[in-house]
Amino acid sequence: MDDIDSAILTHLQRDGRLTNRELARLVGVAPSTCLERVRALRSRGVITGYHAAVEPRALGRSLQALVFARLRPLSREVITGFESYLSRLPEVLSVYVVSGDDDFVVHVAVPDIEHLHAFLMDRFSARREVVGFRSSMIYRETAGTRVLAPLPARGAPEDPKSLV
Repeated sequence: MDDIDSAILTHLQRDGRLTNRELARLVGVAPSTCLERVRALRSRGVITGYHAAVEPRALGRSLQALVFARLRPLSREVITGFESYLSRLPEVLSVYVVSGDDDFVVHVAVPDIEHLHAFLMDRFSARREVVGFRSSMIYRETAGTRVLAPLPARGAPEDPKSLV
């Protein structure tokens, strides 16, 4: 990763629909160089795909929540089975297997509080491996579209202007 790769990633994360020519201009390289760099980033697994960012409220899902779940017995089979189950549910935006008191954090988007309650009762409590869960409603999201840049090398001073 060098500064050109970082710039390419920054621009593509902000707008994945940029043409190669536009991206090359923004980064300051020839279109052929830009295309080869993007291909290399994809082949190394740095760029894993492109998607459309969607506003849940525009789809009638005005309530978002985090659901924290504890499972028993804890085994690889139980964890992967529950993870697979959750990933197929239309209400689920993302699933995290975590350490600590909870085993899962699940980000959901539903139309309203009644739908959240039904989701928790019908989808979570119905599972035998779930021994407990709690939920927290999300009032506001402020950093949902963060652009990931390579971290500075260990011990390198960070430029405070880059955080503005």
